[in-house]
Amino acid sequence: MANTILTPTAVTREALRILHQKLNFVGNVVREYDSSFAKSGAKIGDSLKIRLPNQYTVRTGATLNTQDTTESSVTLQVATQKGVDINFSSAELTMDLDDFSDRILEPAMSVLGANIENDALSMYKDVHNEISDVGASMAFMDVMNANKVLTDELAPYSQRTLLLHTQANVDLVDALKGLYNDQTKVGKNYREGRVASNFAGFSDIYENTMMPTHTVGTDDGTGDYQVNDAGTIAEGSTSITVDTGAGTWKVGDIFSFDSVNRVHPETKADTGKLARFTITEAAAASATTIKFKPALYSSGAKQNVSAMPANNAKLNKLESDASTAVGNAADYQISMGFHKDAFAFATADLVMPNGVDFAAREVMDGISMRIVRDYDINNDKFPCRIDVLYGYKAIRPELACRIGVN
Repeated sequence: MANTILTPTAVTREALRILHQKLNFVGNVVREYDSSFAKSGAKIGDSLKIRLPNQYTVRTGATLNTQDTTESSVTLQVATQKGVDINFSSAELTMDLDDFSDRILEPAMSVLGANIENDALSMYKDVHNEISDVGASMAFMDVMNANKVLTDELAPYSQRTLLLHTQANVDLVDALKGLYNDQTKVGKNYREGRVASNFAGFSDIYENTMMPTHTVGTDDGTGDYQVNDAGTIAEGSTSITVDTGAGTWKVGDIFSFDSVNRVHPETKADTGKLARFTITEAAAASATTIKFKPALYSSGAKQNVSAMPANNAKLNKLESDASTAVGNAADYQISMGFHKDAFAFATADLVMPNGVDFAAREVMDGISMRIVRDYDINNDKFPCRIDVLYGYKAIRPELACRIGVN
């Protein structure tokens, strides 16, 4: 049977299909494709506004107490362009689609997908909840505790994903071998070497070779950094003045303040558990200001802590669930459980050039890709570029939980 010449649209769709299969993190988060990028005269710039759920307070008693609706949003900047540049000839376009996909598109999309996934996974540093089991291997209880955190933060029960570091996957499969398992799924643990889906509250479970290792600052976790404030911390603060300490802080380090507890997201009742925060800007030794998120709110609809940090309150680095300071642990592996709404990934349509040999742009499940091929008359070649323009943002990081193990 004669081969059919592949069209630009067919090639682009196949490339996009392969890329989509490679993205087990990006493929499980919100993907906000906005067609305004593609419309002449209607471009929205390089950023998207993503609206967050409105929050309200509850009245007690019969007296009316109206409150304004304050819309809040986060900005997701779509400014990263990555692509793969290759040469393929007209003769290669006469292959059937399967051959062309295996020889040309599969390796190209593998490397592009890995780089996009690696970028997006840097959002783990925005997550302030962590089940810290540093110094131990991944255990069943770590997964259960991460799922509990998502439930406590009111994450919907559906569309929860567990993403495992490759070593954590090995340790978890080994930990499960002596436990009761659904016989329809247990075989997958051994045939495929990974935990089956619909496990411990997570509907999808993947291992990912790009899962990061967190590099910690040198602060020893003993609380030598203390709040230096006389009671003027404003609602919504994301930085705090401190007495100088001896160690450093790295972006993504997690800490808590003495006597600053997390409150229930809806009732605002004190949970008795210390609220956690993640460092957003690296701080050198003897720093006088520490920057972090989420923002501090001790009252109102956005309240997330029981009280503002008191003067001389200690900053305790990375406490475990048993409230034992891990302190200056060695760098450790990150796995993560999250609900789809914790993160967003957005792509935008790149401009289609005129006067080229071969061009197409396609969108699949919120991801836009463009392929352009031209003819190089000087070298008798057909250079081709495959591009994705994208951005990412942790829009509701409370709906995610890191798991830190060795």
